[in-house]
Amino acid sequence: MKNAKKIRLSKSILGMQEVNAVKDVLLNDGYLGMGKYVRDFEDQLRSYLNRKHVICVNSGTAALHLALMALGLKENDEVLVQSLTFVSCFQAISVTGAVPVACEIIPETCTIDLNDAQRRITKNTKAIMPVHYASRVGELDKIFKFAKKNNLRVIEDAAHAFGTIYKGKKVGSFGDISCFSFDGIKNITCGEGGAVVTDDDKIAEFIMDARLLGVKKDTAKRYQGLRSWEFDVTCHGYRYHMSNIFAAIGLAQLKRLEKEFKPKRQELAKYYHCALNGIPEIILFPDDYKEIVPHIFPIRVLGKKRDVLRQYLCDNNIECGVHYYPNHLLTLFTSKSLKLSVTEKVYSQLLTLPLHPDLSKDEQDKVIMCVKNFMER
Repeated sequence: MKNAKKIRLSKSILGMQEVNAVKDVLLNDGYLGMGKYVRDFEDQLRSYLNRKHVICVNSGTAALHLALMALGLKENDEVLVQSLTFVSCFQAISVTGAVPVACEIIPETCTIDLNDAQRRITKNTKAIMPVHYASRVGELDKIFKFAKKNNLRVIEDAAHAFGTIYKGKKVGSFGDISCFSFDGIKNITCGEGGAVVTDDDKIAEFIMDARLLGVKKDTAKRYQGLRSWEFDVTCHGYRYHMSNIFAAIGLAQLKRLEKEFKPKRQELAKYYHCALNGIPEIILFPDDYKEIVPHIFPIRVLGKKRDVLRQYLCDNNIECGVHYYPNHLLTLFTSKSLKLSVTEKVYSQLLTLPLHPDLSKDEQDKVIMCVKNFMER
């Protein structure tokens, strides 16, 4: 099988639309930094989500970091977040000086367990960060009620969930603060990029300045292709702004989402679900693919077979992944007294199968056949 084509776990989907968009920046505009293309991308995202503010940055991690900074978190403040998430969540919290408080997940959704989160609230708890794992939102209404009851801000890590619908509304079109990622393999990509979405004027103003090293009102200048020469800085900031090149790619990708990327991802997930349903050693997540736009397709493999199946797929030139290694087990965030038994058990079962809009029917059939062949051995 060494010479067989490898089936990719995930992939950037780019075409002439994106090539022409980048050419327009390079050949016609010539301004590669943050300018009118970023402004236009933010305008299109505001229209798509029907929100007051969309601030584009250079990564989903930067979006989380700036959103947390905008809350004015201080050293030893605490943010509730599930342990089963990408390390960017924990790093974005800790770099502000605050403490990420690792919480259990609900096994059926891999989203934050509010009962466990409630037990971990202290006088220092200032926010909760629900992670929309594999594009599923979990108990979002309950999370908002939980936050209101405990006087917490809500920062949604919606990196997986762009385009997903929750109770008739697009994720990011409501709520407190939502953060998206537009990296190379997300539902839409800018190459690299992210966005913070909110209706809060103070939060938005802070982030607009902080993404440009804290330079006050520099966003307006950049949109005109100008520089601020005499300016003030009142808060610490970072070089987190999005470039025109990335924004141009994002504009092209956004046009392709609803008619191309979204239906293909949903079609692939439905096909997996139908083909793998009923296998005793596999637990599928009960998702509604009329609502969810799946970024990844994880399954749970029972009987301590996950790693053996993972190697079997790899031997058959099929890439697979494990989303994610729990953060409370990482050296930087570990605590000898913390035991999250549900998270650790589910993690040991998780395996992510290939899913991206360029995955062919034949390739998907091969993945399914290999999974079934392994289970029948």
